[in-house]
Amino acid sequence: MKKNVGNIDRSIRVSFGILILVLGFIYGSWWGLIGFVPLLTGFAGSCPAYSIFGLSTCKIAPAGK
Repeated sequence: MKKNVGNIDRSIRVSFGILILVLGFIYGSWWGLIGFVPLLTGFAGSCPAYSIFGLSTCKIAPAGK
């Protein structure tokens, strides 16, 4: 899969993913499992929704580097 999630976006996704998982655990709610979505897309560096809409937060490396 093509990388389309930049470093800042990845950090935010991982942070929110962990937060959602922790809150789900604290409140005993299965909804906390939704936290795996931003967590996994953050670690993978690729977001399927970004691909569908043609978005990217990655910086494009200059040619020849």
